[in-house]
Amino acid sequence: MTPSGRPGTLDSIKSCAYANGDLQRTNGIRKIFYDGYWIRYYEPPTESFSAKKQLLDALTRRAFHHTEPGINTPGDRLDDVRRAYDEETDPQRRRVNAAMLAGSLFNRATDIFTAIVDLEERGIVVTENDDLMKQCENCLTEALSLCGNVKHYSGEEGVDELWGEPVKVFTMSIADYYLSRYRKIAQAMKEIDQIGEIIDVTVCSLPWFEGSHPLIEGFIEVAKSESEVFRSDPDYLRIWPEFVADGEKILNFQPAIPENAGACLEQHVKNGLHLLCAGKNLITWIANIRVPMPVSTEQYLKKCALYRENTLKFTE
Repeated sequence: MTPSGRPGTLDSIKSCAYANGDLQRTNGIRKIFYDGYWIRYYEPPTESFSAKKQLLDALTRRAFHHTEPGINTPGDRLDDVRRAYDEETDPQRRRVNAAMLAGSLFNRATDIFTAIVDLEERGIVVTENDDLMKQCENCLTEALSLCGNVKHYSGEEGVDELWGEPVKVFTMSIADYYLSRYRKIAQAMKEIDQIGEIIDVTVCSLPWFEGSHPLIEGFIEVAKSESEVFRSDPDYLRIWPEFVADGEKILNFQPAIPENAGACLEQHVKNGLHLLCAGKNLITWIANIRVPMPVSTEQYLKKCALYRENTLKFTE
């Protein structure tokens, strides 16, 4: 589970020789160095409205895929969605209305950008100061201001950084967006490693969970691979099945509860199993969205700390 770049390790000493943005080929795979991690490198497409539109479409679909259901509201219903949001007074329902409004704004921005690409393909030049471009930017900016109301599909924290990626595509060059993506993946990998270490110390090191350490260790490595690989990459057909299968091994793991265990110890072991599975799920979410989830991670780390305190009652 030790990543390249962790302080105090031989790998961290080696990584000091590299700077962010350095490239190298490892086992035939081209990689880029960012914040202590070597990440799969993909050549950005040539800058064009058409390429931006394809990237914007893909990121918008990904944002909706990883967020709560029911908020992928069409752009042509923006006025109705905004009216519902303005008229809602119940705080919990208004939060959902805000998420739906953000979704509609993103879809309206995509609709406008599609029209811009169509005009470009017909030879009609659309400049950065054109009214259509301003409308598109305004929709994305307002959507981003509402993203704190959008939750991950698990019901956990909002994933602001994932929700903001379509805005980056509009405001950055494609090449710069790709570079920003590598930094976010490095942050996600670091968080995955952190969670893996805590699971190992909190649960896997206990006698009742003997045999769980290699499961977590293998899952951490494939989770980092999942976080960096494009769906269009041929290696995805190998990485995704391994990622799913290794995660299932963790969920199917059964701890060894002593035959003479009292009710308190048995419950404590079961709580440890729940913590193990919850950690696996959190790693899965981070690997899939490819950005960190700091609030959820912090909450999980606190649960692990409390569990370690309770463990002392049974191991001292």
